[in-house]
Amino acid sequence: MDIVITYVDGNDPCWQQDYQQYTDVPVLEKRFRDWGTLKYLLRGIQANMPFIRNVFLVVSHPSQVPQWVDQENLKIVLHQDIIPQEYLPTFNSTTIEMFLHRIKGLDEEFIYFNDDIFPVRPCVPEDFFRDGKAVVGMSKHILATAMYKKHVRRSDRMAREALGLPPKMVFLRVQHACIPVLKSQCVEVSELQQPAVLASLSRVRNDGNINMTFFLSYMYNKSLVINQRQSCKHLSLAAVTKGRLEASILQPSRSMLCINDVKLSEEKFKAYKDLIVRSFEKRFPEKSRFEK
Repeated sequence: MDIVITYVDGNDPCWQQDYQQYTDVPVLEKRFRDWGTLKYLLRGIQANMPFIRNVFLVVSHPSQVPQWVDQENLKIVLHQDIIPQEYLPTFNSTTIEMFLHRIKGLDEEFIYFNDDIFPVRPCVPEDFFRDGKAVVGMSKHILATAMYKKHVRRSDRMAREALGLPPKMVFLRVQHACIPVLKSQCVEVSELQQPAVLASLSRVRNDGNINMTFFLSYMYNKSLVINQRQSCKHLSLAAVTKGRLEASILQPSRSMLCINDVKLSEEKFKAYKDLIVRSFEKRFPEKSRFEK
């Protein structure tokens, strides 16, 4: 199986120029700033997921790729390689997610990672796929007030529609963890709902977008998902203490750790970044094959 990571460095001048030229929306720092932790995500993959075949890093420009990356081992995918030109540039992760299955050479079984999720303890393939089915927690919800939940509800309804299923009040939401997906199912449902998928795309997020739930809900309703929560600890920087954050990295209780960014002052951002980088350097001191 393969891993796909979407990555953005909001400090990149090329990216900033495109953002200023093509949008009129202020930059949301928590979505685009770089915490300097990509190398530790990759070290975690090497240390704890030795069964992974290829790792693909999806970025907007070659200038987004950190200088320390070994491009012989980390497969670089540009947005233009998978997304039609008329939808570029894009600054919307949901738009990018609709095309990840088009990565050349991607395995049938792949795991989608955001760059804020880290494998911190040993994993086995069965944690993510069993008997040709994806393993991830999915829960049912009714209310959708925040934008993210609107994306989830719309995604679930479009997936059900593709299967000829009637609409329901409740909708499925995928666990906030890494997302195991079957490429063939992404292709299938994308073709079935092509006009609706294309109509949902935008440069920046809006209420009409859909997200990875679209693929997982389609698979779930075809009995291709084992509804079991992954071993993943979620920490929000809005609530966690520095001591708990450090302990969660150095002495993790679960296989995966998600560190969720929030709006922070520049002073707090620098303090948290320093703590996180120092802690990960202790946890994973050895370079991975993805580094020069």
